[in-house]
Amino acid sequence: MIDPVKELTPLQAWDLLQQRPDAALIDVRTTVEFLYVGHPAQALHVPWQEAPGWEVDREAFVTQVRAALRERSGAKIAPEDLPAMTICRSGKRSLAAAQAMQEAGFKEVYNVAEGFEGDLDGRKHRGTINGWRYHGLPWEQT
Repeated sequence: MIDPVKELTPLQAWDLLQQRPDAALIDVRTTVEFLYVGHPAQALHVPWQEAPGWEVDREAFVTQVRAALRERSGAKIAPEDLPAMTICRSGKRSLAAAQAMQEAGFKEVYNVAEGFEGDLDGRKHRGTINGWRYHGLPWEQT
């Protein structure tokens, strides 16, 4: 049986990135979200699903993650041995993506629970109570 995916707050994820240069933050949102809403600085982009069909292909996703991590590390370390964190808008899609990675043999996988934009507040706005941007962590926008 596989243990549940560990969750980190954005601040904990940032700390891990600072302490472990081999760690990777994988943004699993759509290309439109990644480019136009913004994304954590230096995040790798591997979409969990895309428009128009919104299908999830777990095997293709894991294959793309392996390739992105292999390229980033220079193939010095097996992708499955690198610390990897997944992030999406609020932490739900990224949890499913992290579970797929863990089931595929990745040993140190974390989900960024609050995501990039955070949870909805009482007025149905994001970014006002938590999330990567809320905490003032480095991010970019196209």
